[in-house]
Amino acid sequence: MNKAQAILNRKNEILKKAIDVDFLKYKQSDIAFDYEKMMEETGYPIEEAMRIQSSLGVGSTPMLELKNINSLIKKLSAEGFGARIFLKDEAGNLSGSFKARRAAISVYHAKKLGYKGVIAATSGNYGAAVAAMCAKLNLKCIIVQECFDSQGIYQPEIIEKARAIEAYGAEVVQCSVGPELFVVFLDLLDKTGYFNASLYSPYGIAGLETLGMECVDDIRRLTGKDPSAIVVTHAGGGNLTATARGAQKAGSNCKIIAASVNLHGLHMASDQDFNRKSFTTGHTGFGFPFAIYPDRSDVIYSAARALRYMDRYLLVKQGEVFYITEALAKLEGMERGPAGNTSLAAAFSLAQHMSEDEIIVVQETEYTSAGKHYNAQLSFAKNNGIEILIGDPRNEIAGTNIVFPAHPRDILAQDVDLNQLRLSYLRQQLKMHPNHSFTNEDLIYMAHECNESVEWIQNALIELKGVGHETT
Repeated sequence: MNKAQAILNRKNEILKKAIDVDFLKYKQSDIAFDYEKMMEETGYPIEEAMRIQSSLGVGSTPMLELKNINSLIKKLSAEGFGARIFLKDEAGNLSGSFKARRAAISVYHAKKLGYKGVIAATSGNYGAAVAAMCAKLNLKCIIVQECFDSQGIYQPEIIEKARAIEAYGAEVVQCSVGPELFVVFLDLLDKTGYFNASLYSPYGIAGLETLGMECVDDIRRLTGKDPSAIVVTHAGGGNLTATARGAQKAGSNCKIIAASVNLHGLHMASDQDFNRKSFTTGHTGFGFPFAIYPDRSDVIYSAARALRYMDRYLLVKQGEVFYITEALAKLEGMERGPAGNTSLAAAFSLAQHMSEDEIIVVQETEYTSAGKHYNAQLSFAKNNGIEILIGDPRNEIAGTNIVFPAHPRDILAQDVDLNQLRLSYLRQQLKMHPNHSFTNEDLIYMAHECNESVEWIQNALIELKGVGHETT
């Protein structure tokens, strides 16, 4: 047995030691676990999370109406249509993104429990957020990044994030594409005894619930009513899950709409495909697999369960996101990172088909600088043979070209069939548990996971397998 396999065989043991959650306590069967009980017993009450974040320079970020973009939307919309878009400017957080909210609670908890340091596996803004919080709370920090292909070529966005992480005094361990990252991550947790500041822990979700509550409370204060919809960039699912839970805790029934960049045809674990995308997150390479199998993460049970909470799922193209990123800068004076504008591109399209009396909240921005700037990303794409065009974004082929819209009316978000995602979730369960006899408890659990009825789950299992509907 090689060293990597030996480490993977001890995965559950290492993860349990590195995070203060007895996940197996919530196991109800091979399929079901008590998600709500886990969140209630291991997360932080939202009022306490807000207090902790405030003490660390996180939260209470501005909510801004995009008046010039909204004027453009009105010009493109039929009479009586054209919802107003408000933007939650999370770039105002310490470290420059909404992920500071997650990091604040996770690192605070690590300090409270007496850990000497924190480790997180991420190539993105979360690494900078964890490093900043560790600097604030005087803890050691190691960030493990998946960042280069077999030719040693790095994406400029990842290099920028590594620069930010190191600026906060953390150590960066860089890995190649593929399984190396998880093995290195587990090995470091085992050797150091540091806390696992997972994106997918209950602490991370509790930290982000404050964002969902603020989105609702801000709009009530500014307009006297609730938003009709909150649009959330979706990747691993934590952002959407926590925003939805926070909005619910604020007493809102607004729609929660996921948005991802459509990278159909590219595989995120592929050495060949890794550098043929122009965003490191917020795309379908994470959005689809994490929706249908959330427990692929670095905890035993993920607290990020997006399919439970999404009312709709929209896809946009890379060219559309770059276009709206430039529009945000030139029309609103806000230069923000492209990945955080995925939801804005979707909202721009969506607003034209909603009533002018309705309000859409785009719930996050991210800082931009150096390699995170869209010019650097487009230059990198060109150097990798990606063609940059102006025309109809529907002609964009991920990994081949990036098509900027010829006109703002050409930004057209496309719906994902949520029932197909639900069926994919059930196929995954059948694949993992081929001989399992589903109990009523299992069916109820899967119904919650799919945001559907037990009857729908039973009928879907019959369709998928025939015998899958048996209960005991």
